[in-house]
Amino acid sequence: MIGEGNRCVVLGTYIVENNATVRSTAKQFGISKSTVHQDITSKLPKENKALYEKVKAVLNKNKQERHIRGGEATKRKYKEMKSRTA
Repeated sequence: MIGEGNRCVVLGTYIVENNATVRSTAKQFGISKSTVHQDITSKLPKENKALYEKVKAVLNKNKQERHIRGGEATKRKYKEMKSRTA
């Protein structure tokens, strides 16, 4: 188990290196989305300001693309449903 001070740096590094979302990061580390969000928004700026800025850029990009990923997921869902009934 990683310490709390180090955890925010580990999570931030993972997000930047993998262009990851909060949800995928939480799943990867087996912790809640709330914990990831709390660590990277509250603790990371105090631990490593430069890394925090990089993480913030990735998360802002993910937020802007969120509607596209949601639309693609819906498209796949209905395509799969149609293929089952056909």
